Amino acid sequence: MNYFAAATLMTAFGETPALAPWRWSAALDLGHIPRLSEAQQRVGFNGLKFEDLNKSPVFGRMRLMMGLPGAWVAELGYTPPLSIHGAQPRDLFAIAIGRRVFESDTFTLSMRAFGQHGQTRGDITCPARLADVLDSQQNPYGCRAPSDDTLALNYYGAELTSGWTAGSWHAHAGAGAARTELTVQVDAFTFSFHDRSRLVARGVLPFATVGASRDVDQHWNLGAEVLYVPLRVRRGRDAERESDPLTSLRLQLSYRF
Repeated sequence: MNYFAAATLMTAFGETPALAPWRWSAALDLGHIPRLSEAQQRVGFNGLKFEDLNKSPVFGRMRLMMGLPGAWVAELGYTPPLSIHGAQPRDLFAIAIGRRVFESDTFTLSMRAFGQHGQTRGDITCPARLADVLDSQQNPYGCRAPSDDTLALNYYGAELTSGWTAGSWHAHAGAGAARTELTVQVDAFTFSFHDRSRLVARGVLPFATVGASRDVDQHWNLGAEVLYVPLRVRRGRDAERESDPLTSLRLQLSYRF
């Protein structure tokens, strides 16, 4: 749950833009979701049951930014409900507000608060390919139909970003933390049982980013950044906790009106 919530973090992707009040900017974000190994997908029943977690290899978001009085900038993010390998976002919105707190000719320091609300649904606990397969080796948990599981991806947090400018090039490094309020609602038919288990996770996700972008012209900008989220996991009831971080490469194409 934390792994996939981390993949959706709406980071600043650089310094807060200098937008005059009521001026707009738009961007398209695309982030890589690293593929999980078979061992990493065994998370059910204390690390015994395989779950179909390798759905979409990317996470995308459309982003609008608007300048406000006092040098503040507001952001609205939305992930379209595109279905990829049985997984589909539903009403997944993110918002943010931030401003520059220090600025010189070549260096800026920006602060920002952000949050996200929404969910994604998919056949995770009972993938469609196993529905009604009679071979107990392939279908040991008796999946009778594709499940309709729901993962709520709700969080809020804050971030501090430093930025450097050299001509048309921009570099940035940031750090922040997000408070997560995650739930998974299972909806699966196994054998003759309708599984409606509900799992809840609350915690804090620290993260760091580093990246660069280039102004193509006075309107267009193309950038890339690396997101790092340290995560700890215990595989099995008696196992020791181990490090299993998320490292994601992200791209952004933006246009300033």
